[in-house]
Amino acid sequence: MLAVLITLTPGRRNEFIDCLKANVRIAILPIKDVKRRWNSTLELLERDYRLREFTHKWLPNPKYTEYRPLFTTQDVWTIVKDVMEVLRPFRYWTLWMSKTHTVTLHHVITVYNDMFDHMDGVIRALPKKKTPLKEDLFFAVKLARQKLSKYYAKVAPTTGMLLISAHTLDPFSKLRSFRKWEKGMDINPEDNTFYTPQYQEAFLKYVENEYCAKHRRVPVNRLQSLPSSNHISSAMASPSCQSSFDPYD
Repeated sequence: MLAVLITLTPGRRNEFIDCLKANVRIAILPIKDVKRRWNSTLELLERDYRLREFTHKWLPNPKYTEYRPLFTTQDVWTIVKDVMEVLRPFRYWTLWMSKTHTVTLHHVITVYNDMFDHMDGVIRALPKKKTPLKEDLFFAVKLARQKLSKYYAKVAPTTGMLLISAHTLDPFSKLRSFRKWEKGMDINPEDNTFYTPQYQEAFLKYVENEYCAKHRRVPVNRLQSLPSSNHISSAMASPSCQSSFDPYD
């Protein structure tokens, strides 16, 4: 509400800038939340926290007596800091995945796991703080985790093979993430009903059905000869020359 009120008219904006001029070289204004823009809430809170001292100077203006109930106490700023700590990792993950010139599909499962770990850590820490604001934050993070679980449930051998395949083909992850889940839940790795065996089998079937079965016979361009010089002949065999090699080779 303060961000809206301060930026509502040119006169209010100028009055707020006057509050800043004596203390900062470059005056900045509060920013408003944008519902359809990722991370805008975090950006709003970071800006407001940075400007909290000047907000308290602006509000006592006699013209804004009706807005005095918006005066933000230290308790509220404390919870704002906690909310920012919860939200900052999500901005990192969003920016890390928002690429236009490279592939990030193979990071999706890793990011999901990191988000769960982060929220589980917040949920474990907050019950120790018995204040109404902390309880509100605890409830909000639990709801966020439920929402994340709803989407993550779709990453299964029946519905999420594209993500599973991309993750498995990443040489830095392969099947290690799935084994880590089993280790965390104290599951016997020999149990074929759990993650690693299921995802491994689903991946092999997916490769067999979606790739190998469609590429059993691949056209091969054969060089007629390989001269002793560095120049390689561009003579090619006819398109009808094909190979029936085993794709797994």
